Amino acid sequence: MAKLYFHYSTMNAGKSTLLLQASYNYRERGMETLLLIASLDDRAGPGVIGSRIGISAEATAFGPDEDLFALISNDPRDLACVFLDEAQFLSKAQVWQLARVADDLGIPVMAYGLRVDFRGELFPGSAALLALADDMREVRTICFCGRKATMVIRRGPDGRAVTDGDQVQVGGNETYLSLCRRHWREAVGA
Repeated sequence: MAKLYFHYSTMNAGKSTLLLQASYNYRERGMETLLLIASLDDRAGPGVIGSRIGISAEATAFGPDEDLFALISNDPRDLACVFLDEAQFLSKAQVWQLARVADDLGIPVMAYGLRVDFRGELFPGSAALLALADDMREVRTICFCGRKATMVIRRGPDGRAVTDGDQVQVGGNETYLSLCRRHWREAVGA
């Protein structure tokens, strides 16, 4: 039975690396995979899933109003698995569409993304995945103190944590820093 999986973490935990490795394993065994990425994230290039360690793969970019069930069900290949990066940018409706892919098409869906934003609040896509996913797996990374990082700060131009602003601002190592809850609270003054 196919399942909807949610692999979540903070920034810089290796989610994209794990996604690319898992897809490679399927393809190495002659199975077809579909890679999806939110069009909002073009850091590695439009329609590219890229990892900090330098590996990347072409992917199908999807927009916020895209019907993912239709996109996947219309793929002419015999898909063994769907891999989706930047799952926090999904809408609630799109998460339901992915659940239908697993339930009705029998194709496993592996979604990778952030759980919370820089304010410690759930992203809409992550909240829906936490509610609907059949299996959730935390991808762990560490704070500078060595403890498990569960939070992320957004740094302003001065390098200090910002505590307000739009939930979505695409950026990488120069913008975000993963921290344990204690150091996140210290950084944001909570």
